[in-house]
Amino acid sequence: MSSGSFFKVLLKNFDVLAGPLVTLAYPLYASVKAIESKSHVDDQQWLTYWVLYSLITLFELTFVKVLEWLPIWPYAKLIFTCWLVLPYFSGAAYVYEHYVRPIFVNQQIVNIWYVPRKNDGLGRSDDILSAAERYIEANGPEEFEKLISKAEKSSKSRYNSRTVLEDDRESKFWRSGSSSFYDDDPRY
Repeated sequence: MSSGSFFKVLLKNFDVLAGPLVTLAYPLYASVKAIESKSHVDDQQWLTYWVLYSLITLFELTFVKVLEWLPIWPYAKLIFTCWLVLPYFSGAAYVYEHYVRPIFVNQQIVNIWYVPRKNDGLGRSDDILSAAERYIEANGPEEFEKLISKAEKSSKSRYNSRTVLEDDRESKFWRSGSSSFYDDDPRY
């Protein structure tokens, strides 16, 4: 085998040979160096690269049938990955800042479980905290404390009367000698 045919094979399979070096070996080495350094700039560069690399991998796994029909895909991926990896271009930082970060940080995703709070006529939200703040503004903190203590007393008296009622039902059940497990009162 001559050296000319060796170079032809090398050039023909350049993407297969250079791909793992560019996408995995060098970024792995640079990531370890970044972990050991004191600078946060290189940490951000390589964390960003790994986020983008995982997104590329997910894209490839999702669209594998479509990408098989594109013979230029391995070369395009290699060029794009070189642009991401080489610190001269800072491609990873650019893609992250302009495309990935706005999606995840600004939460531009539609949340189907979102239920908006009701607003009163003045545009204020009608939740418990804003209602408490409005009550304090209108009546003062002392009146708010009186209202809370009144509510606590009311809930304690309801609890006590319910306990007495339940105790009375149990004693009535056992005094009647009923063999039924269920009582006649449907209220629970």
